[in-house]
Amino acid sequence: MTEIITSIVDVGDQYDAVLCDLWGCYHNGVTPYDKAISALRGYRAGGGIVALLTNAPRPAFSTARQLQRMGGPDDTHDLIVTSGDATIEGIRTGNFGAKCHHIGPPRDDDLFADFDIERVPLEDADFILCSGLDDDSFETPDHYADRIRIGIALSLPMVCANPDVIVDRGTSRLYCAGAIAESYAAAGGETYLYGKPHAPIYALAIARLKTLTGRDIAKNRILVIGDGPATDILGGMTHGYDSMFVAGGLAAEDLLDADGLIRRDAFNPYLDANGIRPTYAIPMLQ
Repeated sequence: MTEIITSIVDVGDQYDAVLCDLWGCYHNGVTPYDKAISALRGYRAGGGIVALLTNAPRPAFSTARQLQRMGGPDDTHDLIVTSGDATIEGIRTGNFGAKCHHIGPPRDDDLFADFDIERVPLEDADFILCSGLDDDSFETPDHYADRIRIGIALSLPMVCANPDVIVDRGTSRLYCAGAIAESYAAAGGETYLYGKPHAPIYALAIARLKTLTGRDIAKNRILVIGDGPATDILGGMTHGYDSMFVAGGLAAEDLLDADGLIRRDAFNPYLDANGIRPTYAIPMLQ
């Protein structure tokens, strides 16, 4: 049974560390949430460790720079672990080849900052690396039908650097790399994903927590926080962590009432429809 709470303070002392999502929890893609910043600061002040765990398809240093541009302060977290980081590690150990065809916008170029992979036209590639849509302001996965067809005909595997399918940027809902990977897989292509809900990003986060603290933190003392049912919450459940579902992120229209509280009548049907059962639910991270 999921416990609905109103503040992280209600449960924070039960956990030594949190793995906290960014989009929909910490910020809306444009501006950080003041209540989330206050909540994470308070948790750290009480001795908790905050790892920001995000499906951003760029390395941690690039994501940190993006947060700073948004106005996100440095004192909300101890480290950042990204899907981009996990993807780089996966490609380095996965024998995909040295040449990729990149699908994604210029803002994802930091993915190649310390990465000896050559970007080439599709016909010359060993694999496809998808970090997003070339222009997510208007494109959908349908715009990639030709590249998907050619990639499959060439038997190219697709490495997806962001398993998210959709995301909210301000008031706009946009497609992410995961949507293209879904289309590629549905058409018969081979896909590899390293971000949430898949195991590599959690293994990387735990390794970096151990490096930071010098100790192993018991799994039951780590809380996963996120608004994505198919990424954050499913990932936490699959890998054995307690989870806190932020209902005011992607599910806000379905689950929050006019006062910003979780609608009890809609809550359990939503969880059932998405096949999740988080430990806790909270309207917003606060």
